[in-house]
Amino acid sequence: ASPSGSPTPTLLSPWAVDGTRGHGAGGGARHGCKDFSLCYWNPYWMLPSDVCGMNCFWEAAFRYSLKIQPVEKMHLAVVACGERLEETMTMLKSAIIFSMKPLQFHIFAEDQLHRSFKDRLFYFFTAQKYLFCNTLILKEVDSLLYVDTDILFLRPVDDIWSLLKKFNSTQIAAMAPEHEEPRIGWYNRFARHPYYGKTGVNSGVMLMNMTRMRRKYFKNDMTTVRLQWGDILMPLLKKYKLNITWGDQDLLNIMFFHNPESLFVFPCHWNYRPDHCIYGSNCQEAEEEGIFILHGNRGVYHDDKQPAFRAVYEALRNCSFEDDNIRSLLKPLELELQKTVHTYCGKIYKIFIKQLAKSVRDRYARSPKEK
Repeated sequence: ASPSGSPTPTLLSPWAVDGTRGHGAGGGARHGCKDFSLCYWNPYWMLPSDVCGMNCFWEAAFRYSLKIQPVEKMHLAVVACGERLEETMTMLKSAIIFSMKPLQFHIFAEDQLHRSFKDRLFYFFTAQKYLFCNTLILKEVDSLLYVDTDILFLRPVDDIWSLLKKFNSTQIAAMAPEHEEPRIGWYNRFARHPYYGKTGVNSGVMLMNMTRMRRKYFKNDMTTVRLQWGDILMPLLKKYKLNITWGDQDLLNIMFFHNPESLFVFPCHWNYRPDHCIYGSNCQEAEEEGIFILHGNRGVYHDDKQPAFRAVYEALRNCSFEDDNIRSLLKPLELELQKTVHTYCGKIYKIFIKQLAKSVRDRYARSPKEK
């Protein structure tokens, strides 16, 4: 609970999609146990046929001998404050539509948003399995992907999750650069505190190895003693509170300035923002491969300043989970994007739909059990 009743975000859930399509309880044998959770095997007895089917004895014996490998979950965290419910729901939808492995969401929200989230999640995912908790139990989470509410996944979450395997032995987190072009960079022109690299990093999409993060002792400019994650944040905030502009992102830049060996930097198409096109296209990876993750900061999903961003957001917001709706979102979206060619970002509108089209194709190329 928030101290003194203040609206500090608290954990609404982990909300789990356990076994996205094909891993649920319906995957049992065709002629066998009516409910495998009720079928137990013992060499001296078997349950009656009204509990288990005719083949229950042999199938239960077979299952008893199997070593079931747990399916890896991808953990996705988001903080939702104020008027961010709709954005957050659209982000969650984009994560689920194309991903293959099970997802577990950790939603941090103000108390007054809890009921709205629960109602919307139940409406969207009533056939799935979900769990609401009131306490934060992230100490059991090995790895985590944090995203802002204004994020849209245009390809499976599995793909950015796989970057964890590219970490070297010292790296604990991954982010994209704040800017590709130093001439328009914010940190290198205006920051009054240390920052990572040439132009800083953006924390809107942050992939973390939580196990390593909890174990690491960080170098810092406050003491010669290295401090752990939980011990360094508040002292940093106190020291730089009059110098930071972008909150937690600035603190992360300070930390990785002093610990650059701990950061894995991924390309800009994993965190594509208006800054990558409003001053002319400056994300080469997106030009070549398309946008992987769209980040609509500056409020561009809700005004007319960057209609290309808004068109993608509206298409996914209005899309349902039915296969026909997902398949049919591409053509209307492309027509909307073609109307934006008078803007800098709209001139390169094809990069907004390139990966999305591939993700839709790949979704229907997968077998039903993989969807």
